[in-house]
Amino acid sequence: MENELPEAPRAVRLDGRQVRVLAHPLRMRLLGTLRVDGPATATTLAAKLDTNTGATSYHLRQLAEVGLVTEDPDRGTVRQRWWRAAHDISNFEPTDFDDDPDARAAVQWIQADQVRLLAEQAERWMAAAHGYSAAWRDAAGMSDVLLTIGPTRLKALNGELWQLLQRYRDEPAPDEPEAESVLFFLAAFPRLEQGR
Repeated sequence: MENELPEAPRAVRLDGRQVRVLAHPLRMRLLGTLRVDGPATATTLAAKLDTNTGATSYHLRQLAEVGLVTEDPDRGTVRQRWWRAAHDISNFEPTDFDDDPDARAAVQWIQADQVRLLAEQAERWMAAAHGYSAAWRDAAGMSDVLLTIGPTRLKALNGELWQLLQRYRDEPAPDEPEAESVLFFLAAFPRLEQGR
């Protein structure tokens, strides 16, 4: 049997309407959960995210209205609607919204939520790390480096890192007995001194 190439991830470049709809805590969690765990019903999502089915259904419809989630007709029944993420990856450039103050504010909220998620996940890891093997404790973690670099080279560097991450995601995983899902955050921005 020949090696099959992995299916390319479905990506969407977010528009102003989509970022405004996405800038909501439950909507971000719903989309993220559908991307990570696959299709689900509003009832299943409500239980997983500790909310109620009515709120979950409402926010799923809001996400569907702008094309970020879609019904999964192969799984649905007359009594149950199944939902799935319409894309694997959402992306945008912050400058896409320079002329749209509401979308700019939504992007700022989305980015702040990503920072919050990073801090939350890092704290969870640090609290649970003692229960993991030495191999995991040595492999996981955070680091930083200070570069002197311009925006053109920084954009190129981010592009190369993204390609490397995609390659690791798309390559068939070797048989590793301790393999788990890993969150990898990528952030790069100018170092600003206090008071600047």
